[in-house]
Amino acid sequence: MSETNTKQVSSNSQGYVILYILLSVLLLTGLIVLFKSSLFENRTVDARILRDQIYVNENLVFTDNTRGAAAWVWEFGDGAKATTQNGSYHYTKPGEYIVRLTVDGKLREQFPVSVRDTIRSIVDSVLTISGPTSGVVNEEVRLEGEGDGKNFEWSFGETGRVDVKGKTALYTYRTPGTFTVRLRTDKSKRPILHTITVTDPNLEIVEDMVAPGDGERKAIDDIRARLQAIANGADFNANYYYLINKYMCSNEKVSVNVEMNGKKKQTDFYSYCMGLTFGGEIAIDEAELNIKPNSSCASLLNVKQHSASAQPAPAVSTTTNN
Repeated sequence: MSETNTKQVSSNSQGYVILYILLSVLLLTGLIVLFKSSLFENRTVDARILRDQIYVNENLVFTDNTRGAAAWVWEFGDGAKATTQNGSYHYTKPGEYIVRLTVDGKLREQFPVSVRDTIRSIVDSVLTISGPTSGVVNEEVRLEGEGDGKNFEWSFGETGRVDVKGKTALYTYRTPGTFTVRLRTDKSKRPILHTITVTDPNLEIVEDMVAPGDGERKAIDDIRARLQAIANGADFNANYYYLINKYMCSNEKVSVNVEMNGKKKQTDFYSYCMGLTFGGEIAIDEAELNIKPNSSCASLLNVKQHSASAQPAPAVSTTTNN
């Protein structure tokens, strides 16, 4: 009788052990599924537009940095679409639009955009700007606004945002070029414009000292160094606006031919520079401009680059056996 009871207890113990093992496996499986779901499936869209208030024919700059994303559909609210990760778009009519982004067919985000009518060439009669039309890099410029309104907002054209508030505006340019200053008040329907040309005396002296034939090489090295600075995470605005003002006559849509790891693609200059900030470690090998005939404005930029974590492919050499 004692032996029978012992066998029965042993059998029950084995059953409990098996039951515990099964429950542990189920619990572990559930934890793994929950972990994978939270890690891989519950992604959120990491996208943005540069500004949500623009003018007709002014660039709306958009970019996405969603983790692991492979496909994008940008809808601009006027019937137009784009399937690139980053880029720009301009509206032809004023109005209120909703920009919608779909990532990988299921992740969605939207951005309201206000598009205002193109700035008129007629100056608002209740608002004026007085001040110099020229300046020097790293020296303060002073402009005065006169007109109705309590809130005066100045955009000096270098940063793409409101730089100063108040009737008196003091601003220091960091790069040379020709800039359009915009002044807006709470009483004016549209901003009024003021053009100012900023020069860099030190840069002009150095250029005068460059020996004939060295100018082109100097420009190539200058462009390559500025692009490399952007890729390395240096101040984007300072280097970007320096390049477009000095070499591209403030045209952000100059075409760029990019060659990397044997692959070629074409994009515009702004999208290319934005890509450098998100593209990981990039090393710029060559950067060469094509200049328009009878002009100092670039029409094309050719760039060769490679991943900084890998050396560029060595040049192939051939030998001839005699």
